[in-house]
Amino acid sequence: MFRKIDYNSLSVQEATVLQKELKEEVIIAPYKGPIQYIAGTDISFDPFSTHVFAGIIILSFPDLQPVAYSLVKKEVHFPYVPGYLAFREVPALLDAWDQLKIIPDVTVVDGHGIAHPRRMGIAAHFGVQVDKPALGCAKKKLYGIYEEPTNEAGNYTILSDKQGAPIGSVLRTKTNVKPVFVSPGHRMDITDSRELIEKCITKYRLPEPTRLAHNIVNQFRVGTLQEGYSEM
Repeated sequence: MFRKIDYNSLSVQEATVLQKELKEEVIIAPYKGPIQYIAGTDISFDPFSTHVFAGIIILSFPDLQPVAYSLVKKEVHFPYVPGYLAFREVPALLDAWDQLKIIPDVTVVDGHGIAHPRRMGIAAHFGVQVDKPALGCAKKKLYGIYEEPTNEAGNYTILSDKQGAPIGSVLRTKTNVKPVFVSPGHRMDITDSRELIEKCITKYRLPEPTRLAHNIVNQFRVGTLQEGYSEM
């Protein structure tokens, strides 16, 4: 059961307090157990619109074949504020999660986990809300210090906060291609998160769960796919 939060009525100051409360519920620990299904999430929105398009896709693991997806369009009123995007995105993802008939063992969120100024990126926020293992894989750095990994695929460096504490990994998924930023969100650790993303890379820079989630959300936004849950 999700923690009941009226996201639309929150001020930024109240959201900061809530992030601190949710942070106390984040568990960063080695993942235990097999993975049969892995999910990817994506969100599409115009910063000046009140409508959010959200999608969750479920893949079998380790073969990464799509088996189901859930799509939701939701109106949100929390303002577009960097560092607080979870408050615009998580409500729609929770609605999409609520439609699922196959519950994934791990969810890969398009965004950051604890690699966030307050350790509460969208993957941490979402993971705590559903209380399931989650990690973030982002295309750009939001917060932290790192050295560039060497150009060969599979190389990585550690992403640290300003005090030097590790908060994620900077992973080169393809040779001579920009790295991705991987961080645990909930019920996983830094090593688990990086190693799982490595297993989700095929011929593209981005891991299959979030790449395919991005595809279905775009199809939903243009009307090719319809809102709701569907098995594939």
